[in-house]
Amino acid sequence: MTLFDGITERVIETARLNVNILERAGDEPSTPPDRTVVLIHGNVSSSLFWQELMQDLPTDLRVIAIDLRGFGGTEHAPIDATRGVRDFSDDVHATLEALDIRRAHLVGWSMGGGVVMQYALDHPVLSLTLESPVSPYGVGPTRRDGTRLTDDDAGCGGGSTNPDFVQRLIDHDESDEAPTSPRNVFRSSYVADGYTSENEDVWVASMLTTSTATGNYPGDSARSENWPGFAPGRIGVLNSMAPQYYDVSGIVDLGEKPPVLWVHGTLDPIVSDSSLYEFNNLGKLGIIPEWPGDEVAPPQPMVSQMRDVLAAYSAGGGVVTELALEGVGHTAHLERPAEFRHALLTVIGYVGPSAHPAPPTEAIIIRSAD
Repeated sequence: MTLFDGITERVIETARLNVNILERAGDEPSTPPDRTVVLIHGNVSSSLFWQELMQDLPTDLRVIAIDLRGFGGTEHAPIDATRGVRDFSDDVHATLEALDIRRAHLVGWSMGGGVVMQYALDHPVLSLTLESPVSPYGVGPTRRDGTRLTDDDAGCGGGSTNPDFVQRLIDHDESDEAPTSPRNVFRSSYVADGYTSENEDVWVASMLTTSTATGNYPGDSARSENWPGFAPGRIGVLNSMAPQYYDVSGIVDLGEKPPVLWVHGTLDPIVSDSSLYEFNNLGKLGIIPEWPGDEVAPPQPMVSQMRDVLAAYSAGGGVVTELALEGVGHTAHLERPAEFRHALLTVIGYVGPSAHPAPPTEAIIIRSAD
């Protein structure tokens, strides 16, 4: 059983594709926009990851979690990576239109953070909550200001994934027998040491919904004359975040700037200034041979890039709150649910009888980006 008590699922037919969503039994479709929260998951996951948060949010909110294409129960349509993450964000918009939701509070985790930033560039939103979001300049070889290191973005995209991990997704491997099994990747990369959950089997089942069909995860790759010898292709999940196709830093120029909450863990190994999933950093660590050095291939400063863009957003009149959680990995909403929930309710301006008490202030670090 992967659905928790009170959580239901259904498929929404849109003009683009059939989209699976999770809802809470009893949520009222007529709930106004300012009390509607839409949750967008990250890469190699699905809406199943949101269920604890869905159960814990006040009952007078309407909460919806959407499966992106190629994940969960949504149709496994191919991804045109040359559009960046627009295939994903356009699918979200089509789904919300079908549900007659014109505006909402959007929450995006990891790759989902990039999706909701792209959504905000194209459509009005009430607020953005970015949990461990992909850099606004994508995942790939870029300097702190977002400028690209090579013309072909060598070292990122579909060729950057461990093929054994992909095979274990194909095999629906639920074991913990190898470091590359989805279960061990969850334990080592999604959460920090010390996190345990009786729902781990559900999180692994969610990861295993990832489609590895052509055009989905991870995507194709191209040969490159630049180190480490490969570059992004044109289809698939990882290529959609390559810097040549993806750049959402334009949010700083939005005329109507929704409030932004940025939540991230200090021990995140995926989205980091020294990411263990970034080839230039792996080269610097000696894990990938023949690294050409910092002048040619410096590690991507993902967190610093996010902070700089949000600082510019704040300077341009936007309200930004940063919640940096000590000792937390990539998945704050699982690892520190009380702090995450309280910060989310604050950014959406929630006031109601079913609000939970705020967690102890010493447990969180909140500051404006300025």
